[in-house]
Amino acid sequence: MVTDELLISPFIKRNGITLTVVGAVSLVTSLIIFIGFKGFFVPGMLCFALGSVALVLGVSKVYQPAVSFKLTTAGVAFFHRRGQVFIEWHNIQRLDNVRVNQNMELIELPYIGVKLKHINPVLDCISLRLATGLLTEQRPLLMTAATQDEDLQSLEGYLGAEFTPLVVNGERYRGVLAMFGHRCQTLNEQLGYHVYLSIDSLDRDPKEFVALLRQWQQQAQTSDDQ
Repeated sequence: MVTDELLISPFIKRNGITLTVVGAVSLVTSLIIFIGFKGFFVPGMLCFALGSVALVLGVSKVYQPAVSFKLTTAGVAFFHRRGQVFIEWHNIQRLDNVRVNQNMELIELPYIGVKLKHINPVLDCISLRLATGLLTEQRPLLMTAATQDEDLQSLEGYLGAEFTPLVVNGERYRGVLAMFGHRCQTLNEQLGYHVYLSIDSLDRDPKEFVALLRQWQQQAQTSDDQ
């Protein structure tokens, strides 16, 4: 490995400005049609609908971080529009594409899973806004985890536990950090990983990205052993 740092820019970031401009132009065009050419109501509605979708998608792309991951010799940093979190290589026990069994079929979820040796370092460095955002974004993962037990009532138990303080390795967490810590533990018990990275934040095929992370982790371990 010839570099000490690698920056990853997500595919989802691309064409954000173009979509925003196209959406805005379409909305303005639809307003002109509605006001000055009332006989063209259907084309106006089409422009309005397409423009609204394009504008929303474009703005969401624009507000995504230009860099989603930074790989260094120490670990991997994940950047999200709500904040960031850093995971050290030596704290990663396993990482892979997330898969679940449903109806005797293996289904791959749109996430890369990271199983930690200890969750304390992540809870100590994650921003509160990011923890809050991930709690919301990963709600479908929690529901998937509940279905693994074929008991949807367990979902209520998982959600209830998240509102209690969390004690891990002698450290006590409250509030959002406790909720996020409980979520990490629950997902690890049910799906096998603590942290879940959306494939929308990648710049390549998920399997290739997993191989890249493993390569950097192996390089870091080799350097530590020398």
